[in-house]
Amino acid sequence: MPAFTRALAVAGLTCSVLALAACGGGDSTSGQSASPTAAPSSAAASPSASASPSSTVKASDNLSAIKVSGDYGKAPKVSFKAPFAIDKTRTEVLKPSNGPVATASSMVSVNYYGVNGRTGKVFDQSYERGAPVAFSLAQVVPGFQKGLNGQHQGSRVLIAMPGSDGYDSSGGNAQAGINVGDTLIFVVDIEQVQLSGPSGSAVKPKDGLPTVTDTKGVPTVTVPKTAAPKTLQVQPLIKGSGPKVGETDAVTINYLWQTWDGRQLETTYGQQPASLDMSKALSGLKKGLVGQTVGSRVLVVVPPGSDGYPDGNAKPKVEKTDTLVFVVDILFSQPAQ
Repeated sequence: MPAFTRALAVAGLTCSVLALAACGGGDSTSGQSASPTAAPSSAAASPSASASPSSTVKASDNLSAIKVSGDYGKAPKVSFKAPFAIDKTRTEVLKPSNGPVATASSMVSVNYYGVNGRTGKVFDQSYERGAPVAFSLAQVVPGFQKGLNGQHQGSRVLIAMPGSDGYDSSGGNAQAGINVGDTLIFVVDIEQVQLSGPSGSAVKPKDGLPTVTDTKGVPTVTVPKTAAPKTLQVQPLIKGSGPKVGETDAVTINYLWQTWDGRQLETTYGQQPASLDMSKALSGLKKGLVGQTVGSRVLVVVPPGSDGYPDGNAKPKVEKTDTLVFVVDILFSQPAQ
């Protein structure tokens, strides 16, 4: 775990996302709830769950029977003749985009509309809640991961998945009226996809700050042979065009952390990005990142004192007199759950 937490916790987003999935409300017309962000668990199996009558329906090998209307960003209208079953998870892009591409482990933020293929009824949706849902594709039901892997930010996607890629492994979801074998149909608007690196317009830094050079996405910091600044310095190096980071947001970042005298403390470059809860971040880093946009690369120089470690830090070793230098790539941001 990175040490500037009060700051970072790689697993922090996963916990909040799963908690949200468990508590998410369903569609008002159905009174039921089942979120694709809740990965199936055998502990959740219902003793009353039974094989679905849809298992006797011939499984389709295409999505032509499903009609979707409505604009991106608004709740869709989905129509088909129930019961409907699909042979394997299939995807159709309803509104294409050339935005960033999701991978099988990306953080994404989406609005979704879920319909049970057996009953034709909506079992859950996010549109009426007025906010998209953010989660890692590594933490969702298999069909949702398969359906969104390789899709672009800004797209509307239709996904149909058989029960084996949905809730079969957890015995269905009785609360939402999902039986073993039920095909699930989702319309998904992909609002944000985790970036693989900074993306935006270069910003000319002011004089006297450390110089940051980039080699294949990995930054290197060269500190000037001058006295360290006495006040907090925040310098965007690349200005992204994504959402602004809020004071309590959870952000996914790559970072390099060193002292002014060149001693490297931690880095995530060449490893997995980290998750940062802004409400628990080191004071100087919070001041440096709040208000910055996703896609940005930001240089933050934190002088000794209240914005850093006034009493020092044990691991990694930080003296209370150290000036700290951070390079941070903001890859994803979501409101705190």
